[in-house]
Amino acid sequence: MFNYRSDDMRKNKNTCSIEKIHNKTVKSVLEKLEDEETVYNMATLFSTFSDSTRLKILLCLSRAKLCSCDISAAVNISKSATSHQMRILKMTKLVKAERKGKQIFYSLSDEHVSILLQAALEHVKEGKK
Repeated sequence: MFNYRSDDMRKNKNTCSIEKIHNKTVKSVLEKLEDEETVYNMATLFSTFSDSTRLKILLCLSRAKLCSCDISAAVNISKSATSHQMRILKMTKLVKAERKGKQIFYSLSDEHVSILLQAALEHVKEGKK
């Protein structure tokens, strides 16, 4: 168990060396902060992105509409696993499904999902430079 003392905090470059709360700033931030339900939904969205299989599926779908067989082949997972992942991705409204005859084709729900993926990709690639 950690016992943080003010001496320890001064040594850490990531914390203030004095303890002072800027009440007006904090109040202003809290007034503009999203409600708990919105924050919870955002956390759910980001946790969905945290699975590498789902992320691979989303990246594939950012390039083309795919049926579940295509997704299984592209990501190298079983049809059952694909079905499970697609259920999660549909539940979080990251993908949409469109039936064409006996097949269901999946695509990203909207441009926001594409923007999130692109921003994450750019951020990761930037760190490699």
